[in-house]
Amino acid sequence: MKKKIGLLVLLIVLAGVGKYVYDMNINHNFETITEGKVYKSGVIPPDEIEEYVNKYHIKSIVDLRFPGTGDDVNNPEIPAELIAEREAIAKIPGVNYFNNGSDQVPQQHNLDTFFKIMDDQKNYPVLIHCYHGVGRAEMYSALYRIEYEGMDRDEARTSTRFLTKWSSFDLGKPKGDYLHSYKSRKEKETK
Repeated sequence: MKKKIGLLVLLIVLAGVGKYVYDMNINHNFETITEGKVYKSGVIPPDEIEEYVNKYHIKSIVDLRFPGTGDDVNNPEIPAELIAEREAIAKIPGVNYFNNGSDQVPQQHNLDTFFKIMDDQKNYPVLIHCYHGVGRAEMYSALYRIEYEGMDRDEARTSTRFLTKWSSFDLGKPKGDYLHSYKSRKEKETK
């Protein structure tokens, strides 16, 4: 019996590792946030962008990368890669490219730019992406859910990951604390 349980645990772990490798390296951490409206991902190679645009009818891409965002060790944001993406998107008719280079925790000017993009219904469906698709893209996806879907900020925070505990979105971590204490534009207006 112990061998069967051990084998089952091993299979579950291997399945999880396999999904992680697939998502990170083949699927670029692409995820549906709200079907037909908002998606998030890591960097999609320029020669694959059009495939995602066509499959999901994406009209706008919000790129959260920008050299000098203070996270260049984990997210080597190389200007040539940003230029290659922008040029690839420019060749796709009807698709908008917005660069909103952001730190892991957004600054007000990043929020202002993001909300201006997201307030315009002509920009939808939108793909939000950063380098890996698991930090800034998840942060802005949570902000989208709070601002545009009325999701509770802690529900949006914990929706960023399968397991939030011990992640960068956990309470006591900068991203987790930011979302936990975030006040939506609607909340600010009522005060």
